[in-house]
Amino acid sequence: MPDGTATAHLYRPKLLTTIQEGYSTQHFRKDVLAALTVAIVALPLSMAIAVASGVGPERGLYAAIIGGFFVSALGGSRFQIGGPAGAFIVLVAATAAKLGIEGLLLTVLVSGVMLIALGALRLGSLIRHIPHAVTVGFTAGIAVTILASQLKELGGLALHGHEPGHLVPKLVALYRALPTLNTAALMTGCAVAAVIFALKTIRPTWPGMLIAVAIASVATALLHLPVHTIGSR
Repeated sequence: MPDGTATAHLYRPKLLTTIQEGYSTQHFRKDVLAALTVAIVALPLSMAIAVASGVGPERGLYAAIIGGFFVSALGGSRFQIGGPAGAFIVLVAATAAKLGIEGLLLTVLVSGVMLIALGALRLGSLIRHIPHAVTVGFTAGIAVTILASQLKELGGLALHGHEPGHLVPKLVALYRALPTLNTAALMTGCAVAAVIFALKTIRPTWPGMLIAVAIASVATALLHLPVHTIGSR
């Protein structure tokens, strides 16, 4: 186990050492440009993950802003990776539905304490012993669950009663709700996906998600499409 000096050095924020080493105006300009790029991507992504998790889109924005601040302020590397992750949608949605927002906050707090403890004990290296097949299966299962959870919104379906949480009952309920299919909502969702994939291929440096959301929002307002918006929810 590392002593107190090593542990303190392990958790020393890189922001402090960077300032001590010298932080020029040129570095600041590059960081601002990088931050703008990340913000453009994180804006629609954080809102989408929040909605998919069963909470309001504004909570996704709050999480992205506050989380990004603490990651940059307390992180131990010059290149930080932090933000909303799709892999947690299923866990967050289930926790929020069962325990409420208060229970979700407590869960996040306990998870953070556990991560700090694992880092202090140098147990992160144990991740290498997890089989690759387990990681792939876990990720694929989450992807299927997320896709199924968004079919209702994609098709504008009106379910009778509460939407089931488990996959098979959810698919059965969605099938029974097919007569309520909203063609405008389905076409809008497919158009957004098409724009994202097209821009990713043709213009990979452009913020495809933000552009797609902006186009869909303007088209919905101008054409008065009968689809639900975040405001109408």
